[in-house]
Amino acid sequence: MTKKWLAIYTRPRWEKKVNQLLTEKGFESYCPLNKVRRKWSDRVKIVEEPLFKSYVFVKATDEDRTEVRMTTGAINFVYWNGKPAVIREKEINAIKRFLNEYENVEARPVDVKVNQRVRITNGSFMDQEGKVLDIKHKLVKVAIDSLGYILVAYIERSKLTSALPK
Repeated sequence: MTKKWLAIYTRPRWEKKVNQLLTEKGFESYCPLNKVRRKWSDRVKIVEEPLFKSYVFVKATDEDRTEVRMTTGAINFVYWNGKPAVIREKEINAIKRFLNEYENVEARPVDVKVNQRVRITNGSFMDQEGKVLDIKHKLVKVAIDSLGYILVAYIERSKLTSALPK
């Protein structure tokens, strides 16, 4: 049985708990956490918030899906084109690297057609190819397309080069 990364939709603000419950059941799960600065009247603190609101990723076989869905706080799998969304391992790894390098990352839903392919020439994404959605000054939008989201980070133009279309 092949295990695939799937996205599960959770109750609002239950992402960390569902991640913990899936781990306790023996599943490999991942709740991407974004480090965000929050300001109170007396202090500023860095807190970890889920990057994707109401989403947790779980590595499971087709046979495991019922048990995953029956986890407290889990609502259903995220569907893409009529089937549970399968996220490639390299995309999970890209999200992990992205969150390790950047703070205050935004995840924005998109429904776009992509223009240019690029290769990143420097930094933790070195030699990674991606599809650029937009470049304004130093802001580059990198597409993670399995879920229809983009991760946004500042990458200098000098660290990008054109890549050949696949």
